[in-house]
Amino acid sequence: MNCPNCGAPMLLAPNHDYYACTYCATHYFPQPSDDYVRMLAEPVGLACPLCHGALTTGSIEGTRVACCTRCRGVLVNRLVFGQVVAYLRSRAVKPAVAPRPVDLRQLQRTLHCPQCDQAMDVHPYYGPGNIVIDTCGACQLLWLDHGELASVIDAPGSDRRR
Repeated sequence: MNCPNCGAPMLLAPNHDYYACTYCATHYFPQPSDDYVRMLAEPVGLACPLCHGALTTGSIEGTRVACCTRCRGVLVNRLVFGQVVAYLRSRAVKPAVAPRPVDLRQLQRTLHCPQCDQAMDVHPYYGPGNIVIDTCGACQLLWLDHGELASVIDAPGSDRRR
């Protein structure tokens, strides 16, 4: 990414979710998408299991994830996903949205883990949001299609901030 001020290359600030220009000290703060993900655009060396585009670094409330700039899916560690969901649901300020019914056709698809290339398990997520997730038990990774994280965060429940 190049600096909008001087055109010099910008670097992702270590342990932060913004870019800094080493030449003119300009900062760029990517905004989170409607799915709570900040696209940070640093390559992670893995291919998207859905559209096979390159996965890049993303961030959800300071937690690093891999995301696809093409289909906007998110690859996240299983334990990190639970922590992110608990945190975001506890801080939710938007009104809860009734979840849509599960699309049972998603249970028929087969995705391969970007890390180990094994077939991922496809199953309903048994938390809020009525989504279908793809998981790799060997790598402890979860694949979320675009909009699924928002469905989980925005679903009604007593754990949401009121």
